Amino acid sequence: MKAAVLTGVRQFEIRELPEPVVPEDGLVLDVRACGICGSDLRRWKEGAPTGSGGIVPGHEAAGVVTAVGPRTTEFAFGDRLAVAPDIHCGQCFYCRRGQFNLCDDLRLLGITPGYPGGFAERIVLTREVLDRGIVRRIPDGLSFDHAAVSEPCCSVLACHDDASTGQGDTVVILGAGPVGCLHVFVARSRGAKVIVSEPNPVRRQLAERFGPETMIDPSKENAIEVVKQWTGGVGADVVICANPIAQTQTDAVMMVRKGGKVMLFGGLPKADPWVKLDGNRIHYGQIQVIGSFSYLPAMHATALELLSQGRLPADKLITHSFSLDQIGQAYETAAGGDALKVIIRI
Repeated sequence: MKAAVLTGVRQFEIRELPEPVVPEDGLVLDVRACGICGSDLRRWKEGAPTGSGGIVPGHEAAGVVTAVGPRTTEFAFGDRLAVAPDIHCGQCFYCRRGQFNLCDDLRLLGITPGYPGGFAERIVLTREVLDRGIVRRIPDGLSFDHAAVSEPCCSVLACHDDASTGQGDTVVILGAGPVGCLHVFVARSRGAKVIVSEPNPVRRQLAERFGPETMIDPSKENAIEVVKQWTGGVGADVVICANPIAQTQTDAVMMVRKGGKVMLFGGLPKADPWVKLDGNRIHYGQIQVIGSFSYLPAMHATALELLSQGRLPADKLITHSFSLDQIGQAYETAAGGDALKVIIRI
């Protein structure tokens, strides 16, 4: 079968790999669509893990079951499935408390070596994945492209649950990439007014389709001052850092109101993850600075249902699609700032 293997920094090889053998207690999924995520781009820029020999990325996959092991009963030939990357251990401190996304031994399809992802014609879903991963049937009428978007939707929905975004709130989104635009839509659907700060003019234009109240170009304006002016000097109720830039986390603490929440949604580069925050403002203003990572498995079902009902804007989010053979071009497009969600169709 054909697969895209990340072999080095910004380097992919299209390889012919052995056809997967269906496990007795697992299945084989023919991948039809798989999205490119921000974490995929970070890995692409860093290269494959040392000593891995290359990895098959892709963790926002959707496809159809083409082979089922004799001891597999929960899925059948022809089932359409959406797959998210997380595989928890089920035994650690966090798993025993139901905090599966914080698992101490979390494995991730398309990211952890030995767990190949969806940029291939087929992937094997083992019993480990079926029991402790995130695999759900795609609702009738929902396309493979839109089902693949369910995975990033999960993280955004979980973030707004943690932020308690609600009617009348002012929410600032720092970054208007794919997840930033999803944040705009979800915040507005919960009754909030949204301000977007994004230096890229193309992304600002793309973000307009999601209906923010106003936009800031931080390369020309002081975002902190604009937010304060827009809120009558009070500051935002919630600020969501939806990019991998440390300075925006510093700024977020300065633009949120007393008693407000700063959501650190975007991970920083591993080589330089440190950030400076005004500790006195956090302390005296009783500001909550909250890490927002991943989601509980049940959120995947919620995202798929909302997508199937047309209550999440997959059609607006997906701006480009490529074939597996074009994966290098697809990554360049996703990294270039002129696209939102890029889908690989297989």
